[in-house]
Amino acid sequence: MTKQIDDPTAPENDPTASPRQRKIIHIDMDAFYASVEQRDNPELRGKPVAVGGSRERGVVAAASYEARKFGVRSAMPSVTAKRQCPDLIFVKPRFEVYKEISRHIRLIFAEHTPIIEPLSLDEAYLDVTNNNQNIPVATDIATLIRAKIKAETDLNASAGISYNKFLAKLASDHRKPNGQFVITPRMGPAFVEALPVGKFHGVGPATGAKMNRLGIFAGLDLRNQTLEFMQANFGKSGSYYYWISRGIDDRPVRADRVRKSVGAENTFSEDLSEFDAMIAELQPLIDKVWRHCETLGSRGRTATLKVKYSDFEIISRSQSVQAISSRADLERIAVELLKKLMPVPKSVRLLGISISAFIEAPFDTPEQLPLLL
Repeated sequence: MTKQIDDPTAPENDPTASPRQRKIIHIDMDAFYASVEQRDNPELRGKPVAVGGSRERGVVAAASYEARKFGVRSAMPSVTAKRQCPDLIFVKPRFEVYKEISRHIRLIFAEHTPIIEPLSLDEAYLDVTNNNQNIPVATDIATLIRAKIKAETDLNASAGISYNKFLAKLASDHRKPNGQFVITPRMGPAFVEALPVGKFHGVGPATGAKMNRLGIFAGLDLRNQTLEFMQANFGKSGSYYYWISRGIDDRPVRADRVRKSVGAENTFSEDLSEFDAMIAELQPLIDKVWRHCETLGSRGRTATLKVKYSDFEIISRSQSVQAISSRADLERIAVELLKKLMPVPKSVRLLGISISAFIEAPFDTPEQLPLLL
């Protein structure tokens, strides 16, 4: 259900709100890949669905809400997912379909604002402070967008509305699925202080565990730390954590956001240890990454090889050059990086290759290419 609350920047609703305060919406499609499959195949509706590979080495790319009730999550090994949900139905991903729907949804966003920052195929930030229809209330814009997405794609989206990106993303999670929530400037600090640090966007499992070891369990604990303490323990990220614990996030919504990396990876049906076998497995990944670069007309400077061993240890090796200007360049660097790891100390279950440090990156969805399943 939709939770309608006052507009986050309306001065009459919040005496602390500035007339120039930004109005930001975070739109997040609900269980996007799985919802598309359930939409297109009525037999899957109401059933636990996982998009991904069902074989032993497969990985869940997305899970329906019916599957999530059993603890099935994206990036979970398929065997684990099946163990937790014996009735789980695996569906092969159709990434071209998902991309086309994502482009359609982006056009709906563009009806309201040109300031759109896509995070992936299924979520984006929108700055609607000054919007195309001059609608004064950001919650009304979010309602219109969600209604049009539903009408034109038959898919549900959730929305978060606030005065900065951090809180807008928190808000979109608060009424999932198929809802929206607003965090006003008056609500922001109190909302953050009760939040477990593991719920903070940008705090992963390792950082969360480190915070817990330091006695930091919730936003209020973070707020009680000095800036110097946070920087000493968390480096550059420490400043970000310090300010968001106070509900402060000055990052703008960037319509010209530069893609950080393009990559592809694959988990093998059997572990590999021979150099030639691994080179053969790298070829389709190199093809996929380079095809994407060619499509966008973008070139990067850094190639990174990712290796996951049989015991799940992950390492990466990178090499930077003036420019990776051809598929042959990318292959040559990938081969050189792999050669330096030979002979491998233990068998390999996954390889990945990516390009980063882009010289120029046209506007498009910044994304990690999906796993080859």
